Amino acid sequence: MTHEITRRHFVQTTMAAAAATSAVYMSSCATLPAVTAPVARKRTPALIRGAFFYPPADVVNEGRNEDTWKEHKWFTWPGNQFRPDEQQAKFLAQLARMSEGLDLNLSLDAVPIYTDAMTRAFIKEIESSKPDALLLFDFWNSFSARISLIMEAYKGPIIVYHPVGANHQLPPEKLRTSPRVLYIHSIENWDALERGLRAIHGRNYLSQSRLLRVSGQVKEESDAAEPLFGTSIHTVPASHFNDLFDQTEVTEAMRKLGHQVRAGALGVDDLSEKAFLDGARAHDAVSKLMARHNADAITIECLFLEHRKPCLSFALHNGALVPAACENDLNAAFTLMLGTAMFGRGGFQHNPEFDTEENRYYGAHCTCTPNLHGPGKPPAPYALRPFFHQLPKSLALDVKWPEGEVVTLCKYHSGEKRLDAWQGRVISSPECPPAGGCATRVLVELTGVKDICSAYPGHHPVLFCGDFAKHLRSFAKLYELEIRGNC
Repeated sequence: MTHEITRRHFVQTTMAAAAATSAVYMSSCATLPAVTAPVARKRTPALIRGAFFYPPADVVNEGRNEDTWKEHKWFTWPGNQFRPDEQQAKFLAQLARMSEGLDLNLSLDAVPIYTDAMTRAFIKEIESSKPDALLLFDFWNSFSARISLIMEAYKGPIIVYHPVGANHQLPPEKLRTSPRVLYIHSIENWDALERGLRAIHGRNYLSQSRLLRVSGQVKEESDAAEPLFGTSIHTVPASHFNDLFDQTEVTEAMRKLGHQVRAGALGVDDLSEKAFLDGARAHDAVSKLMARHNADAITIECLFLEHRKPCLSFALHNGALVPAACENDLNAAFTLMLGTAMFGRGGFQHNPEFDTEENRYYGAHCTCTPNLHGPGKPPAPYALRPFFHQLPKSLALDVKWPEGEVVTLCKYHSGEKRLDAWQGRVISSPECPPAGGCATRVLVELTGVKDICSAYPGHHPVLFCGDFAKHLRSFAKLYELEIRGNC
C-alpha cells in the first residue's frame, strides 16, 4: 500500500493562470498587456518513490527490531518520545501542500520499512518501476545503513531527509557527501524539502519541453536535444521570422497593445508611433511562430533585425512565464526555462559589467519584464526608450528594479554540467547617462564576494528577483552539476 500524491501539470496550470491573472491585473493597473500563453503540451509527471524508515514501537518493546540494540529493547536516537508515526503523518501533509501545482507523482509506502527483507523488497520494486527520483525519510539512527543499500542499488537522484536528533554524533558521511544525493539534516525544514521537489519538477519540465531556435546561420529546419535535460531543440532559419513579420499588417489590436504599453510607462523618450507598431508586429510574429512549431520557449538571433527586433515581445512573454531569450543563446534560454519551472518567475537575460571601485555587479539589456515577481503580482515601474545599439529607434523597456530586494544571478552551461548561482541585493537602477549599456540597467551587491570580477558568470546570465540560490544548489546536487557561486 502506498500514499499517492498526484498533482496537476505545473506548466498547464501556471500558463493558464498567467494569462488569466495577468489579464485581470493589467486591465486594472494600465501597465503591460497580458500575453496569451501557448497551449502547454501534456507532460508525464515525474514519479517519485519514497518510504519512511523506523520501527513501530511494539517491535522495539518486544525486542524484535533488527539492530544491535534489540536485546535491550532500546529506542536508539531519536528516542521513544519522537513518535515517528505522527511525524510521518505530518510530513505527508506537508508534502501534499508543497507539491501542489508541481508536475509530480509522489508514491510513498504507507508502512515504514524496518527490516532487511522490507529493504530488499523496496529495492526490487524500484528496479521494476524505474522512478525518476527517490524520497527517503530516515527516522532511526541505526537504519542509515539501509538507506546506503538503496543508494547503491538506485543510480538516480535521491532526496534523504534525516531529522536532527534521529542521528547520533556526526551525520553519516556517505549520506552527506554522495553525488546525486540531496541530504537534508535539519529540524522541520520544509523549505529545503520543497527545494528538492522543485528541482525534480524542473528537470521533468525541461525534459518534456520544446525550445524554438531562430538562427540566421542556417537555411533549413533541424532538430536536436539538450544533452542533460533532453529538451527538444527545433531550429528554423531567421527568414521564417522575418517573412512572418513582413507579412503582418497592423491591426487595431496592435494599436491597442502599443497604447497600453505607452499608458503604463513612467515616460517615453524619443520613440515614434512606428516604433510602437513595429514592436506590436514583432510580438505578433513571435507568438505565431511559437504556435506554429508548438514551442514552450524561444530564442532568436535578433541583434541586427533593425525594426523587427522583438524586445517588447520578449519582455511580455517572460513576464507571462513563456521563456524568451535573445541573440540565439541556448544557455540563456535554458536558464530562463529553469526559472520558469522552479521559481515561477521570468528572468532578466543581460550582459554583465562590474563597478570595481564599489565592488558591485552591473547588468544591462533590452528585454527585461516589469513582472519581476511573476504574473498577477504588482509590476516594477518602467520607462520606454530606444534600443541602444542600432537604428532605427526600436522600442525597449527601461525597468526600475526594486531597491533592497534579494536577487539571484544564475546561468546554466549546457554541455559542461555547470551552474552559476549567486545571491545578492539590488542597489539601484542607475540612470543613463551616467551609466551606459542598454535599456534596462541594474546594480547589485553580491553577498560576501571580495573581488566582484571573480563572479563573472560568462555571456548572458539571468537575474531573477527572489532568493533562489539554494534552489539551484539543490538542483546541482541531485543532477551532479558543478556549482559556482556564493550560496
